[in-house]
Amino acid sequence: MDVVVVGSGPNGLAAAVTMARAGLSVTVLEAQPTVGGGARTLDLGLADGVVHDVCSAVHPMAWASPFFQAFGLERRVELLVPEVSFAQPLPDGRAGIAWHDLDRTVEGLDEDGPAWRSLVGALSRHTDDVVRVALGDKRSIPAGLLPGGLVGAARFGLGVAEQGTPAWGARFRGDVAPALLTGVAAHAISRLPSLAGAGTALLLASLAHAGQGWPIPRGGSGAIVAALVADLRAHGGTVVTDHPVRSRADLPAARCYLFDTTPRGLVDVLGDELPARRRAALERYRHGDAASKVDFVLSAPVPWEHPDVARAGTVHVGGTRAEMARAEADVHAGRHAELPMCLVSDPSVVDDGRRSGDLRPLWSYAHVPAGSDVDTTEAVTRHIERYAPGFRDVVVASRCVPASQMSHHNANYVGGDISAGAVDLPQMFARPTPTLDPYAAGVDGVYLCSAATPPGPGVHGLGGWFAASRALRREFGIRVRSVFAA
Repeated sequence: MDVVVVGSGPNGLAAAVTMARAGLSVTVLEAQPTVGGGARTLDLGLADGVVHDVCSAVHPMAWASPFFQAFGLERRVELLVPEVSFAQPLPDGRAGIAWHDLDRTVEGLDEDGPAWRSLVGALSRHTDDVVRVALGDKRSIPAGLLPGGLVGAARFGLGVAEQGTPAWGARFRGDVAPALLTGVAAHAISRLPSLAGAGTALLLASLAHAGQGWPIPRGGSGAIVAALVADLRAHGGTVVTDHPVRSRADLPAARCYLFDTTPRGLVDVLGDELPARRRAALERYRHGDAASKVDFVLSAPVPWEHPDVARAGTVHVGGTRAEMARAEADVHAGRHAELPMCLVSDPSVVDDGRRSGDLRPLWSYAHVPAGSDVDTTEAVTRHIERYAPGFRDVVVASRCVPASQMSHHNANYVGGDISAGAVDLPQMFARPTPTLDPYAAGVDGVYLCSAATPPGPGVHGLGGWFAASRALRREFGIRVRSVFAA
């Protein structure tokens, strides 16, 4: 066999597809009974005909990722685009609304509309350059950036420096626009303000007004996984489920191995084969704050007090900028926030097929301290009700997966860390270790390709693509660009 990939998350599958398209024999080994890692869509048994996205649900990277562009994902998966990319409900029935249409967003932000246009709108005109910078390997100048992309890169860098420091409020007058942007920054699950959170906010917010915005795949996140698996099999690859890899003995013989695992998972398998210094560095890799997942079945749409919030594919339930910063600080200090930062999505806003009669799924998670075993169902329900009075009355069923149990369905989510590693400035540029090649394991023919490698978390496949590109060139003498040329 030529290649074995351990783990079938989007990065592992991206690596497998890349290798198989190069004409190599590829096998993917997955510990769970289903493939997909954090991009699975499953029947949780909460209601007949209602399926839920196990982790990721909304996918700006499905159209923006250079890997998915090369793969042609938009030809394979129908991406449904909500007219509102994301919304931020606020006290007293107000809300920030990030329409896919930038002009409409600016108009709704009143006195802060021009500030939003000059910061986020300007970046939305340079999304290719923003993606190159934010989603590169953090070790080299991204291909295609020079010279024409310098303007977009500079705007992004200056914006991060502004929004990632105490100067983050300087350009805003009211409280709606800053809250709207901070809700996106909270995707980093880190203290706010922070440079890592600002980078997350400006990347995702700019994509909200460009291309396909923040789309939801028809049928759920599993549609992306299905497209990758279908392509892998079409090129001769195989997937083996229920096959945990705990030691070298669990690996079949191959010329090359790619691990879509945590650094610790790689260490557990290879053990003393790793050079002592590399092993020690991988063992020092830090995991971050966590998420507790709550899935609901509803008998009616969420009764948001502000009607336009109901048009959004994603709702950030956190309140004002100050409230979100306080909640994230509590979590980082190891405390449960009284009103935790919550992300919420009703896929049936754009996908009628996700409904079963009058029933519909609602996806949500709350930020909690790492390793928390608290059932957050009531906390999430109470926080949504703050902006959607009567929400409790439309809940038919629910299920919570506490942070401490998130790793049961995805071993990379250590302690509920769905980012597969702390999202802070050092680890954004030094994932998983501060080496020139973040993908090479230090053992010939072995590579790490998970979200613990650059560019970090997100369903973009780039960790797998970057690692596979290096493996193809070094182990097999093949250039990756030729793999997707057809």
